[in-house]
Amino acid sequence: MIRKLLKSLREYKKPTLLTIFCAAIEVVFEILIPLCMSDLLDFGIEGGKMSIVVKDGTWLIVLAALQLLTGVLAAVLGAKASAGFSANLRQDIYDNVQTFSFSNIDKFSTSSIVTRLTTDVTNIQNAYQMIIRIAVRAPLMLISSMVMCFVVNADMSFIFLGAIVFLAAVLVIIMLRAMKIFNVAFTKYDDLNASVQENMSGIRVVKSYVREDYENEKFKKASGNLYNMFKKAESTLAFNNPVMMLVIYACIMAICWFGAKFIVVDKTLQIGELTSLFSYVMGSLMSLMMLSMIFVMITMSVASMRRITEVLR
Repeated sequence: MIRKLLKSLREYKKPTLLTIFCAAIEVVFEILIPLCMSDLLDFGIEGGKMSIVVKDGTWLIVLAALQLLTGVLAAVLGAKASAGFSANLRQDIYDNVQTFSFSNIDKFSTSSIVTRLTTDVTNIQNAYQMIIRIAVRAPLMLISSMVMCFVVNADMSFIFLGAIVFLAAVLVIIMLRAMKIFNVAFTKYDDLNASVQENMSGIRVVKSYVREDYENEKFKKASGNLYNMFKKAESTLAFNNPVMMLVIYACIMAICWFGAKFIVVDKTLQIGELTSLFSYVMGSLMSLMMLSMIFVMITMSVASMRRITEVLR
């Protein structure tokens, strides 16, 4: 199925590879910034050495500029690749429909083909853009942040590791519930498009037999079903952000509590290292949040991929 769809990528293979490369390099710069900040605080400001402050401050500006540049390039190239891929996909579906036999025409209704050309292709476009950008960036950021946390302070990292396990478990439960609803919701688009198509093509008949109220009620029902499905799915996904904030602030409070002990009592941690730990914790937990959204988007697009592949075959 995926191989069939990727044939439509064609001239947009190069922007796709460049997007992946830029997203990976962006993570490298983002990981280096907290290390540079830690060095600046511990040896420059705390040590009172202006030369280190100037050197690390310059590096911070350079790294931030490079991260911005690679981030912008990844966004621009990702948009170009995903939009071009969807344009090619729509053209391939349209060209293939022109060759349909009578049996194929009977199998696929007009409303179903319209839904596949519009909503389904858009779902795939959005999922593809997230895959080549966020699905590359988020796992790299998550793994790199975990490694750097253990490098900075192994004892403090277990707080961070526990927070990740808890958040991952909650996000998986939320995601699985939302995915079931989305799978059903996208089949309702055909009913909605069929209602619109019938009314547009048979408007004279509807008016002749004074069936406006019946057709209005029919459309309202189809639209209402779609509304209820998406409201239920989005209400489930709405728990993502509160759970995320709860885990982040709980993790920060725990790091502050134990970090103060390690700095003041044990003398095994410095202020700059504690600051870098905060940055890595925030980055990794946000990456986990993004990964959960990617899985939802991919799940939403899987049904669309099946429907489009069905037409292409």
